[in-house]
Amino acid sequence: MNGTELERHARRRRAHGEHGLRLSPRHRRLVYAAFFAIWVTGILWLVFHYFLQRQGEFGAEPHPLEAWWLRLHGAAAFVVLWLAGLLWIVHVRQGLARPKRRVSGIVLIVMFAVLAASGWLLYYASDDSLRDAVRLIHWLVGLALPLLLVVHIVRGRKRSAAGK
Repeated sequence: MNGTELERHARRRRAHGEHGLRLSPRHRRLVYAAFFAIWVTGILWLVFHYFLQRQGEFGAEPHPLEAWWLRLHGAAAFVVLWLAGLLWIVHVRQGLARPKRRVSGIVLIVMFAVLAASGWLLYYASDDSLRDAVRLIHWLVGLALPLLLVVHIVRGRKRSAAGK
């Protein structure tokens, strides 16, 4: 579905009285799968990096799968950034116009922006002290994001079910 088709889909749903902020089931599954993939690969990288190092001939060495978790995390990040455009068109623009969950939505937008910017810095920054600070921010925001996302989703579903 391209941008024009998404707009038509949203208009058609509004015309039939459907909740305008909801993604189609197919897109919702894709978004959830991508967010799950990026979160799990990030967690797995942390576990392999900090807890599953191997002792080599010259001391601690990274686990062989550590690099693969990071590569998969980066690939999932590209998918999530692409899906952010879908979410912006179908969900965020309309959601920002409604006061009900605007605060949690804005907090999520800021958290995603922090993750995207910190991910970029982790990839390109060469200063070790900057990378250490950015790494900590990236981990803390990334680990906390699913909790806020679940709260945002559950509260939205409850309001939708109640007809608010």
